[in-house]
Amino acid sequence: MLKINDLKIVKKKDSRVLIENFNFILHKGDKVAVIGEEGNGKSSLLKLIFDENLIEDYCYFSGTIDKENLKIGYLEQILNEDWNKEEVINFFLKENYNHDIDYNKYNDLEKVYNLFSKLNLRKDILENNRFINSLSGGEKIKIQLIKILISDPDVLLLDEPSNDIDIETLVWLEDFIKRSDKSIIYISHDETLLENTSNTIIHLEQIKKKSEPRHTICKMNYKDYVENRLNLINRQNSIANKEKKEFNEKMNRWRKIYQRVDHEQATISRQDPHGGYLLKKKMHAVKSLGRRLEKEKENLTEKVDTEDSINMFFNYKSNVPKNKIIYNETITPLMVNEKVLVNEVKLVIKGGEHVAVIGKNGCGKTTLIKQLYNKIKDGKYKVGYMPQNYDDKLNLDSKVVDFVCTIKDKETITLAKTYLGSMKFSEEEMEGKVRQLSGGQKAKLLLIKLILDKSDILVLDEPTRNLSPLSNPVIRKMLKEYEGCIISVSHDRKYISEVCDRVYELNESGLYEM
Repeated sequence: MLKINDLKIVKKKDSRVLIENFNFILHKGDKVAVIGEEGNGKSSLLKLIFDENLIEDYCYFSGTIDKENLKIGYLEQILNEDWNKEEVINFFLKENYNHDIDYNKYNDLEKVYNLFSKLNLRKDILENNRFINSLSGGEKIKIQLIKILISDPDVLLLDEPSNDIDIETLVWLEDFIKRSDKSIIYISHDETLLENTSNTIIHLEQIKKKSEPRHTICKMNYKDYVENRLNLINRQNSIANKEKKEFNEKMNRWRKIYQRVDHEQATISRQDPHGGYLLKKKMHAVKSLGRRLEKEKENLTEKVDTEDSINMFFNYKSNVPKNKIIYNETITPLMVNEKVLVNEVKLVIKGGEHVAVIGKNGCGKTTLIKQLYNKIKDGKYKVGYMPQNYDDKLNLDSKVVDFVCTIKDKETITLAKTYLGSMKFSEEEMEGKVRQLSGGQKAKLLLIKLILDKSDILVLDEPTRNLSPLSNPVIRKMLKEYEGCIISVSHDRKYISEVCDRVYELNESGLYEM
């Protein structure tokens, strides 16, 4: 049994408290989803549970984590780059990238092959001297998961296992989490996966302008948690609004009484000392009532402080006419690193369409969307691009506010800060460097840039994958209402069903509308 007692995690850089007074017991069969906005300590919590050395460079912690000799498997969010120059087969034959091959691990290769089949990975990845840096993001996630599973851990810690994996594998992952008798703590931005797998929620928040941590632990699934939370927020906010309205009415009545007595005191004749005495006594009572009202104000129900109430919208109309053909080409063939992925890809896209391209990992979706972007970016319409690797489009050494401001006048800077604030960037983060942001914050930054640049066409590679599941509904609504053209790659089933009106599947035979 895993027990966490009085845990506190503090960032070294700015002394910001991420988690405080955190107590938790993990029971057998628990499927615990850790949710919250970017930078709230979700990954740090999983790292600390697995190995406290993983956070020692950037965090302090106090409290105790009792693992009781549990065998814990940990899937990190990003595979260490030092593995990239290794052959895939060696990933399973070495404990770590700087270790020698452990020949005893050859006994595990039968299990590896079996899991390759279950996860729909091609076996030639193991057999043809493929290097890890040649794998897609989803393929990297899969091989990490396989390596963990063959060690048969008691507890699994999964940091974003749903990132970059295809829909078919997402369905497999959901089934695995649901059916597994292991206790699993996981982070995911995929709402469908959360809804279908979780039985416990840990919600990490940063409230009061990111100055105070708050956590909620609930023994319920994600869908019920979101609904209950929204009902509680609405109920408390309704009570707060009612109390505030009633209080304001009391204050208005009090002000009228105060003004009347004050006026009577100022105009009473000096020849009426008794009347003056009575008015002075009355004013004393009025002031006493005012002090009671001030105390009452302190005890009014407050509106719920939530950090996920982001607000984003496109404040302009796209210049691309509806049904105008903006892309009509056939790629023969689609290639990456001199390897042919698809012999022929034909695609026609018109203005106003919201298009999603889906397909298995490694089939060439990102390659296709990059080529498409390069074809249309220098045309008459303004094209905004959100790559899968955010750093390809970001200036990491730029200040955050400077990156989104193409014009440095006061009005543009104010507008940029308004949008950044609506996406819950603090003033300190706005003035900080882009490289200091989390993956989710970088995603939000690119979305803000698309809006401020007034992009007519959006080319988006996995636009929702690093955003909080509590923020994603707002992002989906914003993109659904966008009147311009969206060309995207996604595995997010809610995004595909709610935002996109045309869906294509890319496979080795070509591109087909579903």
